[in-house]
Amino acid sequence: MPTLILVRHGRSTANTAGLLAGWTPGVGLDERGAEQAAALPGRLAALPLAEIVTSPLQRCQETLAPLLAARPGVPVHTDERIGECHYGDWSGRKLAELADEPLMEVVQQHPSAAAFPGGESLRAMQTRAAEAVREWNARVERDHGADAVYLMCSHGDIIKSLVADAIGLHLDLFQRISVEPCSVTAIRFTRLRPYLVRLGDTGDFGSLAPREAPASDDAQVGGDAGAP
Repeated sequence: MPTLILVRHGRSTANTAGLLAGWTPGVGLDERGAEQAAALPGRLAALPLAEIVTSPLQRCQETLAPLLAARPGVPVHTDERIGECHYGDWSGRKLAELADEPLMEVVQQHPSAAAFPGGESLRAMQTRAAEAVREWNARVERDHGADAVYLMCSHGDIIKSLVADAIGLHLDLFQRISVEPCSVTAIRFTRLRPYLVRLGDTGDFGSLAPREAPASDDAQVGGDAGAP
C-alpha cells in the first residue's frame, strides 16, 4: 500500500495572532509561513509524488503553491474531508479567551467527548479524515501501484488525529502529539498495519532549543505557531 506524506500548512496569520482560525475565510500564510512553503520543494525533492491532495483552505493552498510550481505534472485534488476541524462558534476567537471556557478542559483531557458549539466533534473530525485517507490509499494504489508515495496538505488537529489512528492511539491521547507548521509526517501503509516513519519533521532542530516556558502546558487547539 502507498506511503502518505502529511504536510501541515505553513505558519499562518491566525497562528501568529493567537486565533483559532477553523474555516474562517481569508487566513493565509504570514511571512515566515511563506518562507517555509518556499523551502518545501527542496525538502521533498527526492520523493516521486504520485498525487497531491489538499484541504480547500487558503493557508494550505498557499503552502502548496511553490511545490506545485516545481511539480507541474502531478495531479492535484481538493478534499474537504481533510479540511480543518469545524470549530463552530469558537472560530475566529482568541485562544487566550477560549482557555477559560469549560469545554477547553474537555478538549485537552477527554477530546473524544468534545464537540464544538455550532461545529463538529473531534471524534467526527478524525473519522472523516481517516475515511479520506483510506479511500485515497486505495485509489493511489490502484492507479500508481503499491509502492507509490502521495501527499496531503492539511491542518494540525487533522494530522494529529490521523497519526493517532495509524498507531492505534486513542483520540483522548492525541493531544500528546505535536506537529509544527510546514512539518512533514510520513505514514507507510501495509496490508496488516501502518508504520509511522516520520513525525512532525521540519528539518530544524533549533526549534528544540530551550526557550521561554509557555504560559500553559495545554496543547494548542488548531496547532501552534511553531518556533519563532
